[in-house]
Amino acid sequence: MKLDSSALLVVDVQNGFVTDETRHVVPSIVELVKRWHTIGGRTIYSRYFNYEGSAFERLMCWRGLYSPPDTDLTPELVDSAQQATVIDKVTYSSLTREMSGLVMREGLTDLVICGIDTDLCVLKTVLDVFEHGLTPWIVTDASASTGGRPAHNAGLVVIGRAVGEQQLVTSDELFTGLTLTT
Repeated sequence: MKLDSSALLVVDVQNGFVTDETRHVVPSIVELVKRWHTIGGRTIYSRYFNYEGSAFERLMCWRGLYSPPDTDLTPELVDSAQQATVIDKVTYSSLTREMSGLVMREGLTDLVICGIDTDLCVLKTVLDVFEHGLTPWIVTDASASTGGRPAHNAGLVVIGRAVGEQQLVTSDELFTGLTLTT
């Protein structure tokens, strides 16, 4: 993977998604972001916003993440987000029109993906990245699910089947096993 054509995509690490089931992964994400920044990597954050009448509200009766502070990035990431691109979305996928344009303009070929929820937003983003001809790398120890460990593990199983088991890496494997060239 070439560093100059790659970006770290941190999916929806927002106050409203940091729960008892996901809180444990925030320090791992913070450390991953720091390490990525240290090697000169580009970072992108996505933030989910719900709205009145959304499919999430209508079909799932889910009424969360309408406004701050729930929609704010977790405090541990606010400073690093100042040096990053932040993409807002109203869907599961972070590969929005704005994000697709950024990928094209920057000539990105690889997205290193972590965040919340492994089985929902991370999964949908990974599948969209794959289907757009880009290479997704999923950082397993920097992702979690509000559905708990079973939902996280289910997401990883589906991702591995859909895009290849070799695309599932830990933070350490990302920095030691992959060749990051410029």
